[in-house]
Amino acid sequence: MWLSGAMATPIEDYALISDLHTGALVSRAGSMDWLCLPRFDSPSVFGALLGTKDHGRWLLEPVAEGARVLSRTYLDATFILQTVWRTDGGEVLVTDFMPVGDRRASVIRRVRGLSGTVQMRQELEVRFNYGDTVPWMRRESPAGTEQLLAIAGPSAMVLHGGNIPHGSDHRHTGEFTVSMGETVDLELLWYRSHRPTPAKTDVDAALAATRRYWQDWAGHCVDLDRYQEPVRRSLLVLRALTHEDTGGIVAAPTTSLPEEFGGTRNWDYRYCWLRDAALTLEAMMTHGYQDEALHWRNWLLRAVAGDPEDLQIMYAVDGGRDLPERILHQFPGHSGSRPVRLGNGAVGQYQADVVGTVMVSLARLRERGVKEDNFSWALQRALLGFLERHLEDPDHGIWEVRGEPRFFTHSRVMMWAAFDRAARAVREDGLEGPVELWEALRDGLRVEILARGYDPELNSFVQCYGSTLPDASLLQLPHVGFLPYDDPRMLGTVARLEDTLLNPDGLLLRYESTSGVDGLEPGENPFLACSFWLAEQYARTGRMREALDLMDQLVGYANEVGLLSEEYDTVNGRMAGNYPQAFSHLALVRAVDAVHVAEAQRRGSPARSADPVDAASLDRSI
Repeated sequence: MWLSGAMATPIEDYALISDLHTGALVSRAGSMDWLCLPRFDSPSVFGALLGTKDHGRWLLEPVAEGARVLSRTYLDATFILQTVWRTDGGEVLVTDFMPVGDRRASVIRRVRGLSGTVQMRQELEVRFNYGDTVPWMRRESPAGTEQLLAIAGPSAMVLHGGNIPHGSDHRHTGEFTVSMGETVDLELLWYRSHRPTPAKTDVDAALAATRRYWQDWAGHCVDLDRYQEPVRRSLLVLRALTHEDTGGIVAAPTTSLPEEFGGTRNWDYRYCWLRDAALTLEAMMTHGYQDEALHWRNWLLRAVAGDPEDLQIMYAVDGGRDLPERILHQFPGHSGSRPVRLGNGAVGQYQADVVGTVMVSLARLRERGVKEDNFSWALQRALLGFLERHLEDPDHGIWEVRGEPRFFTHSRVMMWAAFDRAARAVREDGLEGPVELWEALRDGLRVEILARGYDPELNSFVQCYGSTLPDASLLQLPHVGFLPYDDPRMLGTVARLEDTLLNPDGLLLRYESTSGVDGLEPGENPFLACSFWLAEQYARTGRMREALDLMDQLVGYANEVGLLSEEYDTVNGRMAGNYPQAFSHLALVRAVDAVHVAEAQRRGSPARSADPVDAASLDRSI
């Protein structure tokens, strides 16, 4: 139960439900503590995740002391959350979901009696505009059916269902009883306050349609011998974070969940990073979801259209560009971690790797037979021109450091990849472009990277030119074909990463945060994607036992519904960072694919044709 002023429960105690427009987080205790409506990047109506219940939440739980959760799972391959509660008086099943496909921004909570009789309680605190606005609440009874309205300025919500709670001290509480075989449906629905109040949803029909959608979508997932369920759930997460209409893929549905508890590394991830979205596209394509990849490409073309000099590394869900960072002072922060941020200051950074990541993913689409049109190829050429004009500029890198720009080795390799894919588009796909120029830029970058980004005394690539520091992003060099996985220089880099960035529990840190390179106070937890990259590297170089051990460890960090955060605090056994995190889940998919290919090769059987590694590029780079 909640106590006044209590902080939100641990990150790993939450489950996500989604309607492909936004998502809600529901705790094991039955409290819906985070929900932004009507979009992922809209203001929150429930914000207790970052503060207290006074910042908005919707609790639904048994009244009885000692009530306990027997199980909490998703219904098959869906985002329909089912929680079984047991009390001394009986058992109930609570089903939480957001209807998909009806364009109604609603949350439905169904309570069904399984045995005996259970008294339930709900507490509702609606707080618009990131907890800052307390709405005007009133009860109505149109056509004899009671409902509760919450209105403040342009936003309104209506609670449908029996047993409408009563208000006191800006919150509404109520109790109701459910016996075996009985069902109580509650629906909370957001709408524009100037429009008529929407009628209650047909819950049976909405539940059936939502279940059918998710299961049909998941049914296209390629079967694997190992880690089938983690891969399926990861792909479902990537789909759940993709906006149904625009095709934009958010990095996570949350803001400011701390990378280090009590620290300041708290960022707003409710936007669409070109890098994350491009990597998500590759994971989708690898497993047969080409339609989603095309949807994202169309989002990309709309978002970056215009003057290439205005290119951003992230955009709003609809492709909007205005994402200034500011502090939400009304929130005390998750586990007291401040500041809580709205917007993201990295939007103004130059990150030289982004164009390369996009070009590699669009090349994948061509490999799958997707034809470029005049708009899409012309836009890619414009991006290459942008990259050419900024060839000698330092950048902020994949980790979006807030220190001085540098020549990050990973960024320079991704620039190499951009010109490499462009040249191949001309040579292999018959597209038009200055291929000799692109090949010269590509080859020049290669010479430069090997001379300045590799330290022969250390037998390792380095984080940035002039430095001897390591960086986990160097594990991506073979991903784009710059070097084979088993090149001696890569093996030396891996050995150095193991010596310097592995924490005592065997997880890989991104870089040495004590170096000051990122301009922030030192200290963070291991970034899960980096350890998945390490597992992939192990699998690709014959270290299968280590790959499988690491994969088992990483997959084991997922909670009971299969979700992963950005980072993991191994000391305290807690998830950290924004959640669920697309980057972690797409890296999981890629690592499993590497394990699958390696095991198939060891057996002498053919690997799946959607192998994410580009063999032609590997051959040419040697």
